Amino acid sequence: MNQIDYLWYLNNNLPSMVPLSFREIANRLKATDLPETDLVIGIGTGGIVPASLVAFHLNAELRIITLNYRDEKNNPRFEEPVVLNMPSNLELEGKKILLVDDVSVSGKTLNAALELLKGVQVTTLTMKGKAADIILFPEVKDCVKWPWKEQA
Repeated sequence: MNQIDYLWYLNNNLPSMVPLSFREIANRLKATDLPETDLVIGIGTGGIVPASLVAFHLNAELRIITLNYRDEKNNPRFEEPVVLNMPSNLELEGKKILLVDDVSVSGKTLNAALELLKGVQVTTLTMKGKAADIILFPEVKDCVKWPWKEQA
């Protein structure tokens, strides 16, 4: 395959990637009417950095729960999300919680996390996708080139 054919192949067979910068994410957070929040819970692994940014923006406590549903190629690896880590000292009673993930495709991971947090007031936030109460970039439909996944 010559270079022109190879470039054509790359341009026509790879999903388009929308680059988002930390500045764009910070500006969108500032422009979004986020709820009063006592505790931000990030869904690991994809939601760790977004949850950290949100917790910093809100000056709120941050905790991480780890669930796994999709593999590195974004294909489901289990029928349902699997809980890998849940902090044992997670005090939820009376707290307003913001549950954060990077992307929600089917809503299964968010729903599994919500099941773990049953009985408390939870608002969900994702950077993109669907099935969340707050979606920071609802206009983005393509794959995202996240700034925290940049190659050095």
